[in-house]
Amino acid sequence: MLELTMATVGGEDAGATAGMVMAEADSVPGAVLRVGRDTAQCRLVTPDDWLFVSRVHLEFRCGPGGEWSMEWLRGSQDDPASEVRVRFGSPQGPGQPVPYGGVVELPRGASGEVVVLDRSGPRSVNVGFYQED
Repeated sequence: MLELTMATVGGEDAGATAGMVMAEADSVPGAVLRVGRDTAQCRLVTPDDWLFVSRVHLEFRCGPGGEWSMEWLRGSQDDPASEVRVRFGSPQGPGQPVPYGGVVELPRGASGEVVVLDRSGPRSVNVGFYQED
C-alpha cells in the first residue's frame, strides 16, 4: 500500500500543516494516484489558481511486481513553472531534483517527500509518501 499526504504551503504559511489531505492505494499492478489541479483526474488536488502545478502534475504508479514509481508528467509548456525534488527518509535538506518528465523509483518500504516548488514565489506542494512493505 502507498499512502500519500499533501500540504500546500504559501509564503505566509511556511511551516504550517493546515489543510493536509490524504490518499492511499493498494500495491496492485496498475494502481495510480495523481496529484494536480484537475479534480476529475487527481486524488490529491492543489488550489485551482496555483498555475505552477499542471492539471495532472505527478503520477504515482504501481508496477507489475508491486513496486511504486513517481513520474513528473510533462505539461503543456516546454519550460515548467515549477521544479520537483524528492527526499527519502527523514525529509531534510533540499532533496534530489527530478527532471521534467522524469521517473523516480520508490524503493520498497520507502518513505519521504516530493516537493513541487513554484519558481516565481514562495509556494510549494509537499507530498509525503509511505510505502508499506
